[in-house]
Formats: sequence, C-alpha cells, structure tokens
Amino acid sequence: MKYLKLLLLLLIICGCKEEKAVTTSNITSSLYDSYENYKELQLDKRRIKHEDVQALISEHRNDSGVTINKVGESIEGRDLNLISIGQGPTNVFLWSQMHGNEPTATQAIFDILNFFKSDDFTEEKSEILNSLTLHFLPMLNPDGAEVFKRENKLGIDINRDALRLQSPEGQTLKRVRDSLDADFGFNLHDQSTYYNAERTDKPATISYLAPAFNYEKDINEGRGNAMKIIVFMNNIIQTYAPGQVGRYNDDFEPRAFGDNIQKWGTNTILIESGGYASDREKQEIRKLNYVSILSAIYTIAKGNYKDIRLEEYEKIPQNDRKLFDLKIVEVTYELLGKPYILDIGINQLEVDLEGNKDYWFSSRVIDQGDLSTYYGYTTFEADGYKLVPGKVYPEVFNEMSDIEEYAVGMKELLKEGYTYIRVKNIPEDALFSPSPIHILSENFELPEFALEAGKNPTFLLQKDGDYKFAVVNGFLINLTEGAPEFSEQWGRKNAMIYR
Repeated sequence: MKYLKLLLLLLIICGCKEEKAVTTSNITSSLYDSYENYKELQLDKRRIKHEDVQALISEHRNDSGVTINKVGESIEGRDLNLISIGQGPTNVFLWSQMHGNEPTATQAIFDILNFFKSDDFTEEKSEILNSLTLHFLPMLNPDGAEVFKRENKLGIDINRDALRLQSPEGQTLKRVRDSLDADFGFNLHDQSTYYNAERTDKPATISYLAPAFNYEKDINEGRGNAMKIIVFMNNIIQTYAPGQVGRYNDDFEPRAFGDNIQKWGTNTILIESGGYASDREKQEIRKLNYVSILSAIYTIAKGNYKDIRLEEYEKIPQNDRKLFDLKIVEVTYELLGKPYILDIGINQLEVDLEGNKDYWFSSRVIDQGDLSTYYGYTTFEADGYKLVPGKVYPEVFNEMSDIEEYAVGMKELLKEGYTYIRVKNIPEDALFSPSPIHILSENFELPEFALEAGKNPTFLLQKDGDYKFAVVNGFLINLTEGAPEFSEQWGRKNAMIYR
C-alpha cells in the first residue's frame, strides 16, 4: 500500500509537470501563429528613430493598466521612458538598444505591448499580470539610434559603462534597475549576422547568455534560473529555426552591465538577434523575439522553468563567426600564367545614406584560400569554373539614364563579359549604380584586376568558354538560360560608381 501511494504521488507530480509543459507549448504555438495580429506595422525597418518610438509610446499612454514614466535623458536630451504593466510581486525588467544600431528587440517590445493591449489570450495575460510586473525601457541609446551607430554621443559603448557610469544613459539603467530591484532582467541586443552556431552552416539567429558575475563563473541560484529560462527559450526557437541558436562566451567582463546586473541580484538573460536567411531587415527574427520573450515571461509567471535541468544549458552550441554572405568554393583563378584553386568569402556591407534611414551596398572580399571551415548564406560550388575579370564597355554613355534605355540590356552585357560602363555626366549626388553594372566616369582609370581581401568583388565565372555567372559588387547573378528573371535576381541591390 505504501509503494502504491508513492507511485500515485509520482504520477500526479509527473502529470502536473506534463500539463505545465503542454500549456506553455500551446501558448507558444498560438503566439507564433497569431503574431501578425499584434505586429507593430509602423516599425518595419531596422533604422528606427527616437521619434518613431516616442510616437508609439504616446499611443500606449491610455492603455489599461499601463504606466509610462520618464526616467532619464540621453546626452542630446532625448527622453528615456519606462513602460510598466502588471501588478504582480515579481519584477521583470527588459531594456533594449543600448547599442544604437541594434533595434530588433525594440520592435518586438512594441509587438508585446500590442499583445497586452488586445482582448486575446485573456487567461494567460491574467496569469502573467497577476504574478509579474513588467517594465520595458525601449531604446536606451536614442542618440546612437539617430545615426545608426553602436556608441552613444560621447562615443562610448554604454554596455562598458557599468562601473564608471559616465553616460546619462548608463546612469539611468543603473538607477532603474536599483529602484525596481528587478527579479529578472532581459538584456536585448543584436549581433552580427555573420555569427553561426559552432561547427555548422546555420546562422546564430538567436544567441543567449546567462552572464557570469565573477571571474570564476560561479553559478548561484539566480544565474542558474537565468540558464534554465534560456534552455526553455532555446527549445522554442528550435521549433521555428532548428539548429540556429548559439551561446555566447561567458567570460566575466567587469565593465559590462549584463555581468554587473547579474552580480547585483537580477537574474539576467542576454538575447542577441543575429542573422536569418533572406531576412536582412530581421523581421522574422523580431517575430522569434516576440514569441520567445512572451513565452519566457509566461514560464516565469507559472514558475515551471524551475523544473528544467541546468545541464541542458551547456548543450547549446557556442557562438562562432564563420559565415559569409557569399562563399565561392574551388574556383580556378589564374595568376601570372598559373592556375590556382581558391575559395572566396564575400560580405555585402551596408553603407548608410544621409539621414541614416536607408543604405546601399559596398561589398568586399573578406578572405580567400582554403575556407573549408567557413560557410555562406549562399554557397556556390565553382569546381570547373574559371574566374575572369570583367571588361569596360567601349562606348561612352552621355547620361546615367541612357543605360536603362540601352537596347542590349544589362544581362546581355554581362554575358559578353562587361561589368563596367563609362558615363560622361554622373550627377554629383549619385552614390551608386542602380543597375547590375559598375559606372565609371569618362576619365577614370580602372586599376589592374587583383583578387585580394578588401577589394570590391566583381568578376565573371566562365565555363566551357561562356560566362555562366557574374559577381557584381558581391552579388551572384545567374546568366544561364532558364535562370530566374534578371530583375528578380538583382532586387534591392546596387553596383558602384567610380569617378
């Protein structure tokens, strides 16, 4: 009888745990499937400004249960606001964009606010708001966001200002954390799109860290709780981006806010939004932020993260940085009359336009040689292809507009081996060529072709005597019959102007 009672008790406990897991799983899938109902449509690009955020904050001032308080100012006098909702005893503090060019989670915060404003998920929201009080500090570095730069106006990394507190933004973050004595903290960032999950070709779409609070990397109850929540969030991301989660190195950084906030007693979770194929504006990653953060908040409210095994945290792959936008494998390159077999790694680098609301591309060869331990968002197997420099078209065009009217068309020019066109009158304000061919001024002397790191990647790939592919400003263009439409391949890209 004693053993029977024990067995029944174990079944009840396991059943409760299973019920909790199923409930959380259900809300996660429901959040993902219904996301478009809550997505803040006014934020659909990465280069968002303080005025965009302020306008949205104003829209939420009259939301039921929401309080908004100005808690500080940036160096240039832009308001820093704390948005709070809920009446639970556990304080959860989420801050975003302490680096001005890392806006993905800022957008997700406003999606989350729309979720709480809606009439949906009534039972789940009641559980969250009765158990927790949520505090959002979106866009901690508005001066950096204004010019889409990492640093603040002082030129410092706010995330390395936790000790000296030189910046008003850092002072605000410290003061708010201390006043809340927050139980949990979400430190929300973006990372380079060139990070991958270690030893895989998968981008690190989301990376996590439970920051260390000392050099010994000790794990106390608070850091352990952060690790358990990260394991929970990793399991969510694996459903929608399998294999695309990384884990940051946890070496202690005594100047960093994440490490110190962990040290000050807030269970801190770092979330870094990385790359995702065909998602340059990070809108799918934004959605994953929304789903995983809300699900994590829900598991904190229910307390079922405590059942997660701590050792699962170490199973998340480490972050690595071995991704290129374009990787060309085993192409034949002739130098001084001898053939060599090379891999080429190319990144399509963004250059901000005036006003920092949009950008153009100035791509570069990053590395070449044996890149067998590296990966590409796009990988082209070039065995049997010969790399050939592009030529300058002999005719000089009068105006840039004449190029678009040229009867032969860009694809035909590329198929004939031309990657450059001369134009007599190039407008002074023209920064790039909208067509997939470079523009040279009438007197510009094109240097001798050299394939090396730091150079703009422009060449053709020849096979059986024909130009099958072109690489123009780092973008691969298929010139073969039956390839996708030329305009579809080129899309929102550009070539260069050389004056």
